Amino acid sequence: METDNLVSLKDDMVAFIEGHGMRRLPGYVTEEIPAILWESPENPEENPDSWKDFVEMAKYAGALFVTMSEVKLEQEELDALMEEASELNFPDEEPAELVEAQYLQKYAGKVGYLQLGFVHQGIVFLHETTTEWYERYQELLEGIESFGDIMLDDADGEDEEL
Repeated sequence: METDNLVSLKDDMVAFIEGHGMRRLPGYVTEEIPAILWESPENPEENPDSWKDFVEMAKYAGALFVTMSEVKLEQEELDALMEEASELNFPDEEPAELVEAQYLQKYAGKVGYLQLGFVHQGIVFLHETTTEWYERYQELLEGIESFGDIMLDDADGEDEEL
């Protein structure tokens, strides 16, 4: 399996879910919704098919459908990220965030995150699969956003002193 693009895994998931007689509901369960995240008893590297156990659990619990969401890294998102990263430039120095964003260019157009979910007795159960590069992308995005928040807070503080 190609480990930097989850598109073939997504196809396998679709076939497996439908093979179990369940439907797929395109939808992403946000962090605001209380949920239980599936943890495979084994190391994910040792059991890359733990998602199958999750789907079988959904069927056993009587779920009629499984939510399914994917995230593909779009070039426009990368361009915006690189623009924000370049604004972090300190004099005479290329920001590490810009170098990291440029590194991620080779993953544009690839699927880096898959989420499966089902509801049982009012509780949402989730299974997430990510690539290493997607996790790096998320960390970079969060880092740049938090740096921007610091800059905004500083600017607000200066306004109050005037």
